Amino acid sequence: MIISKVAVIGSGVMGSGIAAQVANAGIQVVLLDIKPKDGSNLAAKAVEKMLKADPAPFMHKDNANLIATGNLEDDLKLLSDCDWIIEVVLEDLKVKHATYEKINKHRKKGSVVSSNTSTIPLQNLVEGRGKDFEKDFLITHFFNPPRYMRLLELVVGKNTRKDAADAIAQFCDVNLGKGVVRCHDTPGFIANRLGVFWMQCGLNEAVERKVPIEVADAIMSKPVGIPKTGIFALIDLVGVDLMPHLAESMLSTLPKNDWYRKIYKDYPFVHRMIAVGYTGRKGKGGFYRLNPDPAKKKEKQALSLSADIFDEGMYRKADKPKLASMDAGKKGLRAVMETDDEGGKYAWAVLSKTLAYAASLVPEIADDIASVDEAMRLGYNWKKGPFEMIDDLGPAWFAGKLKSDKIDVPEMVKKVGGGAFYKVEGGKRHYFGTDGKYHPIVRSEGVLLLSDIKLASKPVMKNGSASVWDVGDGVLCFEKTSKMNTFDEQIFELLMKTIQTIGDGKGRYKALVVYNEGSAFSAGANLGLALFMINIAMWPQVEEFIAGGQRVYRALKFAPFPVVSAPSGLALGGGCEILLHSDHVQAHAETYTGLVEAGVGLLPAWGGCKEMILRFRNRQKAKHNQMWFSPANDPMTATRQAFETIGMAAVAKSAAEAKAIGYFRDSDGVTMNRDRLLYDAKQKALALAKDYKAPEPVKDIRLSGPSGKYALDMAVADLKKNGKATPYDVVVSSHIAAVLTGGEKADWTKPVNEDDLLNMERAEFINLLRNEGTMARIEYMLDNGKPLRN
Repeated sequence: MIISKVAVIGSGVMGSGIAAQVANAGIQVVLLDIKPKDGSNLAAKAVEKMLKADPAPFMHKDNANLIATGNLEDDLKLLSDCDWIIEVVLEDLKVKHATYEKINKHRKKGSVVSSNTSTIPLQNLVEGRGKDFEKDFLITHFFNPPRYMRLLELVVGKNTRKDAADAIAQFCDVNLGKGVVRCHDTPGFIANRLGVFWMQCGLNEAVERKVPIEVADAIMSKPVGIPKTGIFALIDLVGVDLMPHLAESMLSTLPKNDWYRKIYKDYPFVHRMIAVGYTGRKGKGGFYRLNPDPAKKKEKQALSLSADIFDEGMYRKADKPKLASMDAGKKGLRAVMETDDEGGKYAWAVLSKTLAYAASLVPEIADDIASVDEAMRLGYNWKKGPFEMIDDLGPAWFAGKLKSDKIDVPEMVKKVGGGAFYKVEGGKRHYFGTDGKYHPIVRSEGVLLLSDIKLASKPVMKNGSASVWDVGDGVLCFEKTSKMNTFDEQIFELLMKTIQTIGDGKGRYKALVVYNEGSAFSAGANLGLALFMINIAMWPQVEEFIAGGQRVYRALKFAPFPVVSAPSGLALGGGCEILLHSDHVQAHAETYTGLVEAGVGLLPAWGGCKEMILRFRNRQKAKHNQMWFSPANDPMTATRQAFETIGMAAVAKSAAEAKAIGYFRDSDGVTMNRDRLLYDAKQKALALAKDYKAPEPVKDIRLSGPSGKYALDMAVADLKKNGKATPYDVVVSSHIAAVLTGGEKADWTKPVNEDDLLNMERAEFINLLRNEGTMARIEYMLDNGKPLRN
């Protein structure tokens, strides 16, 4: 079954977000909603709203053009050629049944219908719909926001066609980038069943133990491998008003003896918060707020908890907790829970119940523990799932602690005994099954993870900042391992050694992939190292650091074998420059890249300026299909585009935007699913390796010279005059302009080569680095994590 057109019924936040993600995959979408009395197009308004939203549901604004909008009275005929129809209407069974009645009259035979519900059992949804509808029906539960949350829970009925379920799972995986977890038809499925329980526990324990919410969130976050929102900031994010609805849904469908029923408490203060508009970030505030006093508008305040009372006088200035249990997180989860302080006791009280609850629900909610862990990692962004966390604690230790607290030990924990829920055997990871045996974790075809390769092999070479792995078929993978994967001298040293190891590409190795599985591909140069060298006047070493990076990037570009870079997450500064020097970029769709050096008072010096000139020059030549010396392709066209991109420190917020800006070529690839990125990059490297011919250095780069620099300087001066550029922006942009135009000595009639541009980059970079204003900006950036603007 091929899915080439999708319909979404319901254009609320979730429905429109799903439609946007389908459009991000390049698939045509029909988005329908009810027809209001005034005849307006609700679906069209939803698309307009998404185009203004931040964070953006669309990976590129042009993707909105793939969505056709309409209503459920006049436009149902648009469903006739849709392969998959997703229902995202009110969580009301009568409304859903009425919607299915309309869909069924207009959908084509064999099309798949799914619901985004997380509260109504599938068997209730298909009741009375007929056997053909049952065969084509399933549940696809997306998480909000659909573009950014990777989890998709898939639930099938007893009569659902296997080929239909498999086709939807494959499409959601490959095209939408989802981690598809197959769940059983139980209340809340996996992630919300556990997540709602965890949040209720966190609220209960904070109220009962009188734990300040800042302490609760500080400990129930990074120290235990959970996002920094913790519990209370997470409730503010999703909406305080959503919590009673989630509870009501759970209580209406959960088994009578379910543990959630025992711990659930309906707090009057929560209802009071909602009644007066304290619904979280979307309202006046929630558990946290900004001080409404205009004189203290940036002061963050926290609510003092009381089970029965809420009033605005209960907010106080938020504290920044410092606890031994927080520091213990560096030693592992067990160290946190064994710390005898307020945070350690709170962590145990919340997670002991949550982990025990999770362990008690297998096989009720899923076939295996691996599915449960995957759902919590992808749906709630936990670093590890519940069973992985129990392994960190030690199942036997965990069972003993539960017994001492008079908490029932789940059967799965009893079964595993003194063992572990996961183990590595034969270079492969295995999970403990409900049958008491270990089973290998099987990856889908097209999934290749470096973490799996590491279980079965040792690096070909490594040092303190990087490792090189053999990923099979003659392809090496270069992995940066420094903090934020920033570039330093050791990385350059190992990259050069890797180039030498591959040699001419005709021996044991034939291609190189640059890739890692961290949250950042690379945050650029190690500015802390550069600042250290400058502070002790190691200027020769600073210059060599810049020159060394240029040599390595140049060697990668002209290597006799293909180099494919596979970024995901941040690829900034030097991390963007290595992409510019690669034969091909196979990027994860969620790649955020840019030459951001101007933001800290610098300029790209590892070939970024040079490569942007060449990128824009090639784009101009392709556009006009003319020779470089044609009037349509004067030197200033590419120079102006490069100047604006570099000077504004433009950052692409997706791979699609990177193509539009010019950081990526139109021929570069995009992978929607993060887990498929290395495989796709490897396949591209192997394809390029066949009859590979290295590019020739460009020797005919024409720069505009003094007149071009004057024009750029005047443009920035106007921005300063209008208050849109700071005095130091003028300084930085002048140095950037000097590189891009060749400065005072350049002559557009006399071409320069790539090495000439590299020399200019290096010289202007060092000149900027010697400026006290630049030093102040680097120090501010390192201290505050953001650029200084003045």
